[in-house]
Amino acid sequence: MSANSADRLRLLDVVLVKGGRTKIRYKAELLSDDRTRIAVRAPWSGAGVRDFGFVRFEPGDVFTEYYWRDRWYAVKEVRDGTGALKGWYCDITRPATLSDAELVVEDLDLDLWCSADGTDVRRLDEDEFAESGLGRTDPQAAAAAVSALDALEALARGEGFAELLG
Repeated sequence: MSANSADRLRLLDVVLVKGGRTKIRYKAELLSDDRTRIAVRAPWSGAGVRDFGFVRFEPGDVFTEYYWRDRWYAVKEVRDGTGALKGWYCDITRPATLSDAELVVEDLDLDLWCSADGTDVRRLDEDEFAESGLGRTDPQAAAAAVSALDALEALARGEGFAELLG
């Protein structure tokens, strides 16, 4: 192996699945994998600007994303093109799976936003989660999802994400 190949970035395809279908697929740089937590970095992969009202994701934004093989969530640290922290967008998911160069995560509709200063913490898409029927079709997964959302909200309102992501 040449010295140059050791320096090359390892790229993964991050695949977010929702309702059995691929919602989005994008390339991300693998930062670390300790066999429990996987960290990747990727530029904003959406087309143009996505304005949620409380935050805008736009070209130039960079997401450092943390996925766990044993937890029901993913935490995405969002920074703008200058490196300024916007906040954390958290997806409630089934535990992530990584095989070869593909990181697959199943989105369970629930989300949490926490602004950079911690003053804006909001639960998102609870209506979509209820409409998904997961509580009927897989009550254990639904309970794990709600528990994960509660845990993330407690972190966001308490000590924040530094220890979790550090």
